[in-house]
Amino acid sequence: MAKKKKDDHIRELRNGKAFHNYFVGDKFEAGIKLTGPEVKSIRAGKGQITESFVRIDSDGVPTLYHAYIDEFVFDNTGTHNPTRARKLLLHKKEISRIKQEMEAGGQALIPLRLYFKQALIKVEIALCKGKQLHDKRQSLKKKEQLREADRAVSFRR
Repeated sequence: MAKKKKDDHIRELRNGKAFHNYFVGDKFEAGIKLTGPEVKSIRAGKGQITESFVRIDSDGVPTLYHAYIDEFVFDNTGTHNPTRARKLLLHKKEISRIKQEMEAGGQALIPLRLYFKQALIKVEIALCKGKQLHDKRQSLKKKEQLREADRAVSFRR
């Protein structure tokens, strides 16, 4: 059996600001409706989801807004909008559960990462609550304490 080749491509795009700005709750895996050149662009690592968010439209379709997917270099159609709204694919039960939780409390639906699962592109979305400034400071202090503890342990070895 032949060895698998290691790709030079990026296999996922992460939202680094999500864990800093929000308390992350329940996570869901959703498919995303893309065009061919967008898929090739994501394979090349030319995308960003840091400023993006998800809304459930009036007709019950979850939609990803402000996700930036750069134009593919060899695409000659010329009809690419890098920040267009993209439909997400979820089960009806998941959509109704998300709707209920968003209506019950002030929660937002934020994409955490965009990744490949075999040949398909998936989006991991989560129900999140916004952090206040003092919460952000506390989480930064905890991170710093963990780093110092790890340094002390590795220094003693």
